[in-house]
Amino acid sequence: MPNPTVPSSDQAAQTTAALAQIRDYLRTDPPASEALPLLAGLLDEDTGIPILLGDVLRSAARLVSQQAGAQTDEVRLIITGLREAAQEATDWHILHWDMQRLNGLTFAPAGPPPAS
Repeated sequence: MPNPTVPSSDQAAQTTAALAQIRDYLRTDPPASEALPLLAGLLDEDTGIPILLGDVLRSAARLVSQQAGAQTDEVRLIITGLREAAQEATDWHILHWDMQRLNGLTFAPAGPPPAS
């Protein structure tokens, strides 16, 4: 595997900005036919956010474990927290299957909410 390039802090900011844009878009109640493909990519079981975030957190835990000068209780707690968060994030990969099931459903066109 070739050495990956070091991402810039601008690239990381762009990534979180893109997620914020998706969040804002979804808050506009777009048609499901537009939103579901977007969500399917974000929640892909192999390359989606849960898997990538889990990998990032595990790598961060390994980095801290290898490079922390002293393995104090505080450092061990941080490493444990990163590993637990990584597992939780990775467990969200099952949302991929929810997207698959949603793709099989028919949705009514977007419109105003029903009157109460």
